[in-house]
Parts: sequence; C-alpha cells; structure tokens
Amino acid sequence: MRLSISLSGNCDTRETVLKRDGTNVVTNSACSATSGHWVSPYDGIVTDLASDLDIDHVVPLKEAWVLGARNWTPAQREAFANDLTPDPSALGSLGDRDPANWLPPLSSYVCTYVCAWVQVKYYYGLTIDSAEKTVLTNMLGGC
Repeated sequence: MRLSISLSGNCDTRETVLKRDGTNVVTNSACSATSGHWVSPYDGIVTDLASDLDIDHVVPLKEAWVLGARNWTPAQREAFANDLTPDPSALGSLGDRDPANWLPPLSSYVCTYVCAWVQVKYYYGLTIDSAEKTVLTNMLGGC
C-alpha cells in the first residue's frame, strides 16, 4: 500500500498527522516538523521531537491486507494506508495486533481507541473475528 501521499500542498500523510496532533508545531519549507510538542494518547508519553514519533494505523495494514485489502483496487489500498484517523495515534506499540491482543496502556484512551477500531473496520468493510468481537463488546459496554 502506498504510504505518505501528499495531502495538503507539499505535506505528506505523516507531516499532516504531526501538525494535526501536536501543539506549537513549526515546520520548515519542506513541511517537516522542526519543533513542537506531542503527547501519545496510547500511553501518555510526551516528546518534543518529531523524529521520536511513529504514525500508526488504527487497524494495522497487515490485518487489513489479510481481511481483504489485497482484493481492493490500488486506489482503495492507498486511501486506507493514508487514512487520517479521527483520533491521534502516535507512539503506539500496536504492531499488527487487534484489540483481542493489544489495548492502549493508557486506560483513559481505551474507549476512544476501540470506537475508532470499529469505525475503521466498518467503513472499509473489514471483518471482526470472534475473539475481537468479544473484547470489543466488553470494552464498548464499559464506555
């Protein structure tokens, strides 16, 4: 899946997310963040260095691929890979795991994360397995 397409002017997906999710973000002429302040919603870690940040997908690319993205058109795969989630998702340790195997360590973010997971799966027509459904149902019941 093609990552980091230009979304606004010469800013790619990563740069757009960093600007959206940070505070006091300053960028250079190439749109790269030169300074700013970011707080990870997953674990509360704070950083002032954009280079410390990884931009995660709410639903990992590998999971989407296995669940049907391999059958999408190139344009659909590109849209998914560059989807700007409604909530910030930096500095996570999500990897390619689903909510049955990983939840954000910061408990105040779990409901937001689980809701975003369901929204992305629904929007892109991706299935939810039984273990995932059990965890999602239990988590959403407490939100």
